[in-house]
Amino acid sequence: MSDRQLRIEALIKKNLSEIIQFSLKNPHLGFVCIPQIKVSKDFSYAKIYVSFINVQDEEKGLEVLNHSKGFIRTELAKRMDTRRVPELTFILDEGYKKEARITSLLENDKKKTK
Repeated sequence: MSDRQLRIEALIKKNLSEIIQFSLKNPHLGFVCIPQIKVSKDFSYAKIYVSFINVQDEEKGLEVLNHSKGFIRTELAKRMDTRRVPELTFILDEGYKKEARITSLLENDKKKTK
């Protein structure tokens, strides 16, 4: 991955965090964490991996983000100095659930061996 691609991903991540935190006013959204962003080589598409903290229905939160995609992209275009703002795709990140499951399995195994 090129340095430019990494810089664009970091810039998008920083700006998206601010937009979601301060500009989107929706009670179903809760606290959104953006663990990873992947931008295509031509910078026309971006996959935004999101996870929700203290939200009962993660699918509802993802639906809110997808519904607000146009507003978020417009706000992102205002903040970035690039010629092209990528098309955003929000994907639910399941990494923390897998981590919690593995941790609980290891703890159960540790208890069984004692």
